Amino acid sequence: MIAFIGSVFSPWYRWAGRRDPANHCCINVATYGAGGRWTMTERGRSALDLEEDSIAVGPSHLRWTGDHLEISVDERATPYGTRMRGTIRLHPTALTDAEVVLTPEGTHVWRPFAPTARIEVDWRSGGVNWSGHGYFDANFGTRALEDDFSYWTWGRFPHGDGSVAFYDADRRDGTSLETALAFGPDGNVARTEAPPKTRLRRSLWTVRRETRCDPGATPRQVQAMLDAPFYTRSAVETVVDGETVTGVHEALDLRRFASPLLKPMLAVRVPRRTKWR
Repeated sequence: MIAFIGSVFSPWYRWAGRRDPANHCCINVATYGAGGRWTMTERGRSALDLEEDSIAVGPSHLRWTGDHLEISVDERATPYGTRMRGTIRLHPTALTDAEVVLTPEGTHVWRPFAPTARIEVDWRSGGVNWSGHGYFDANFGTRALEDDFSYWTWGRFPHGDGSVAFYDADRRDGTSLETALAFGPDGNVARTEAPPKTRLRRSLWTVRRETRCDPGATPRQVQAMLDAPFYTRSAVETVVDGETVTGVHEALDLRRFASPLLKPMLAVRVPRRTKWR
């Protein structure tokens, strides 16, 4: 689940010149497996309600209760139109104050607020209930992603009693980003030595993929989550410091995303609703 204010993947936001992020907000939710659904309805300024401890976008909201994050979802799936309703509660083991600046100019920043957490899911659509391992992070930016980056990969993996995250990117200016962070259960954050980059099999749309993996081991996809012409998300198994771990991995080809041919295709998957009462 992703909450967007100024939806970076929105064709409508791009066509509007990215001048008013509050007028292009949405709650993106994806479920996987049998009966999996996807929603990313973009809404206008009237649907956004920002408070110190909450964000509401139309019928869905995120609210910090003091010890956990509560997410209430009430959306319509694209393109099926079926209702997606449920509640997610995220309980961090600790909160961090880590901030990773992704470009020399500071135009993009990553904040891993709760890289290690426990989640509870009460999904009323289909009556699915479960609990497990989760995380909560955020990205902030003042420029379009495709203006500053040509490609990036990101992965977060449970590791030991905490987690590790790898952020690698090729910038448009020819420089690169290589960040590896280890997160303790108490919120302690430390830069760590990353294993070598290792290729993964390309996605269904042939997006190039790579992750970090110990020498002599081979990473593999264990579950496909989202495949698009420019983006892929999946559960990946790799080996870090001798420990076999499974986490969420992303690869993003921003040269493809920058193509004007993609925007009309995205508009079908990202419907826009400007009015809200």
